[in-house]
Amino acid sequence: MRWLWNQISIFYIIKKIMDINAYQQQMEKAIAYLENEFKWMQVWRATTWLVENLNVETDFWTMKMNGIALITALDHSTIKIEPRDKSSSKHIANAIYEADLWVWVDNQGSHILVKVPQLTQERREQIAKNIKAMWEDTKWNIRKIRQDAMNDTKKSFTAKEISEDEHKANEANIDDLTKKMNAKIDDLVKWKSEEVLKV
Repeated sequence: MRWLWNQISIFYIIKKIMDINAYQQQMEKAIAYLENEFKWMQVWRATTWLVENLNVETDFWTMKMNGIALITALDHSTIKIEPRDKSSSKHIANAIYEADLWVWVDNQGSHILVKVPQLTQERREQIAKNIKAMWEDTKWNIRKIRQDAMNDTKKSFTAKEISEDEHKANEANIDDLTKKMNAKIDDLVKWKSEEVLKV
């Protein structure tokens, strides 16, 4: 009988941990979004990431850039795009223009050269401000998820579905998770800010 009770207790604890994991997944999604946005901010260095996921629209279809062209970084400031269908060159060039990537586009028909200009100090500072704004938005999302988690455990406690000790344990786990996620965000933003401002 004691063995059965122990198994039930273990299952109950695991269930609570799984609930915390659900909130962790939400927080990690917010951080993953921030990381993806930072990849797009590498406009001071030629990288295929800059254009490969852009949507290219024509009169007949819409496709990702990497689905209709070969993309290579020739050097630190130049990207070469070779369309599989040369007639799509103008549509590819338009997609880059509309993305407002702060780059120069040279459509040579058979291929397109994308030139990434050297960042000015003014532009670096503007990007750093954007990074700070994104940091604040991500922190706000983390706070909101934390509050949702706190509200859920409080509701369970009020409804007498969990004990006071379990409620306090949930709150402590939620706070530990929040601190861990915030530290990850701070490290990410610190690294990106230093990279942008480095001359």
